[in-house]
Amino acid sequence: MRVKRENLFHLIEPMLPHVEKPSRYLNHEWGAVEEQEGPFHVCMVYADVYEVGQPNLGIAILYNALNKAPHISCERAYLPWTDMAALMRKRNVPLLSLEGAAPLASFDVVGFTLAHEMIATNIIETLDLAGIPLLAEERDEEDPLIFGGGPSVWNSEPVAPLFDAILLGDGEEALVEMCECVRTSKLDGVSRQEILQRLSEIQGVYVPSLYQIVHDNTATRWGYAVPKEGSSAPSVVYKRCLPDLSVTDPVAQRIVPYTEIVQDRLALEIQRGCARGCRFCQAGMTYRPVRERPAQQIIKAGEEGLLKSGYDEVSLTSLSTTDHSQCGYILRRMNSDLRKRGVRISIPSQRMDAFGAEMADAVSTSRRGGLTFAPEAGSQRMRDVINKNVTEDDLESAARNAFENGWRRMKLYFMMGLPTETDEDIQAIPAVAKRILDIGREIGGKGVTVSASVAVFVPKSYTPFQWVGQISREEAQRRQQLLLSSNHDRGLKIAYHDSGTSLVEGALSKMGRDGFDLIYRAWKNGCKFDAWTSEFNLDAWNAAAESLGFSLSDIATETFDIQAKLPWDHTSPGVSKGYLQREYRRALDEVTTPDCTFTSCTGCAVCQTLKVDNVLMGVRS
Repeated sequence: MRVKRENLFHLIEPMLPHVEKPSRYLNHEWGAVEEQEGPFHVCMVYADVYEVGQPNLGIAILYNALNKAPHISCERAYLPWTDMAALMRKRNVPLLSLEGAAPLASFDVVGFTLAHEMIATNIIETLDLAGIPLLAEERDEEDPLIFGGGPSVWNSEPVAPLFDAILLGDGEEALVEMCECVRTSKLDGVSRQEILQRLSEIQGVYVPSLYQIVHDNTATRWGYAVPKEGSSAPSVVYKRCLPDLSVTDPVAQRIVPYTEIVQDRLALEIQRGCARGCRFCQAGMTYRPVRERPAQQIIKAGEEGLLKSGYDEVSLTSLSTTDHSQCGYILRRMNSDLRKRGVRISIPSQRMDAFGAEMADAVSTSRRGGLTFAPEAGSQRMRDVINKNVTEDDLESAARNAFENGWRRMKLYFMMGLPTETDEDIQAIPAVAKRILDIGREIGGKGVTVSASVAVFVPKSYTPFQWVGQISREEAQRRQQLLLSSNHDRGLKIAYHDSGTSLVEGALSKMGRDGFDLIYRAWKNGCKFDAWTSEFNLDAWNAAAESLGFSLSDIATETFDIQAKLPWDHTSPGVSKGYLQREYRRALDEVTTPDCTFTSCTGCAVCQTLKVDNVLMGVRS
């Protein structure tokens, strides 16, 4: 029986005095779409608490696109914190949308953002709170269709049983097409199965139920997916790619929250895609090609967004912001216009080789905060292995430019456990951080601070390192202790990420569809909010794995044969497997590959496969 659409906020309101941060559950924020007309209802869900999900740029982009489309109304939902979830279950209150306080089960489509692997148990928790059957195969004609999309779709097999359809790639146009397909199909009176078949005919849409898993000696132990007999689903689903970013709305964030959120600033996406070719970076491979937004559009969007939001900071976002061919001009213009109003311009993603004196000066304001750089590896040998294309001179020059322009704090991001890494490479991390601290002290005196954060490397699908095994948790802990003991300056702060979280992430990144059983068992063991250090429970994950005859360590550390069929080979961002294999071999030979936006084509095959091109507003140098 179809769940009735009605406003049930009166069921939530009595609980608000009894939960932490009741503002998480209030609607009518400034800028939200209220009482949107439309017979077809979509709810976009970020399966984490409001203050984490609200600033998500992807959700904002899709929310605007759907609400602009005729006949479609889109609302949002977030996962309640554990206190509210417990009260809702106790009082039999289903999960509701934010704008209209309508049950999620009453919507035609519910869409989830797969932000990262560790969000998997939260998706199950969300569906369970909403009273929607967890498995796609268990839903009937009256249940909403469950869509997935986002940055972590590239090995979606462990969560595939949860979804009716998964969108690969850019969503602004594709998600509207998907929803329109469902709407017109329902008007035609066709079955749910026929709707799924029609969805599979849209480029970029993967319908898991139309594929079966094959196990043979050509594959890893997780098998590979092929279309079921009689299905017209494609053997490989290629991603959807928006060829021109300038046709999209540059101001996606139009909703002003009531409460403090994790990224409390106006975010402007100034380009999409990165061709630097870092061999560890999944986003750098899956978001290709590079598409720059025009400078004047960005500058105008900053003015418009600030007027509508009241923020005092603008963040120019992309995978590699300072690579934008007009970045210096954009920063100078925006600073000239906004500095006198006390508005700060920030760049969250800076490469040390692109951060010259001009950039350092351009992002400077009277309220200088800290700068964040990502050398990723301490030794030049390791930076060549991962194709970082950053030299020791680049690091020192960028640091010197920053400190000379008045910056006082610098944070550095590194990884450990990269392929071919030795103890000497680990010891090089505090050494290079100390060199940068010394430069800071030389220029800025004792008040300068430098900190280093070191994560455990997790091999990801569609990267040249997708075949390698992650280092074991025990080895990660040994290297972490070596890292700390190699730091001989008390003024240099070094921190490292939890190796247990990396272990689970590594296992989920490697597994096929059998990984769903692991996620489900972990959820039944109480796992949720696994990305939160305070909530993560490695013992519960290990118990879930053991109950299925798995070992998280064995899964995460497994090396795949470079010729084997992989669990995710039936989906593709357009990067050829041959290119990834070639890049893996070049990594072992410590040979670097240039960025095609600075030189010429390097053969990744994205442009040829998807019939798209890099779009640059000027010459990159």
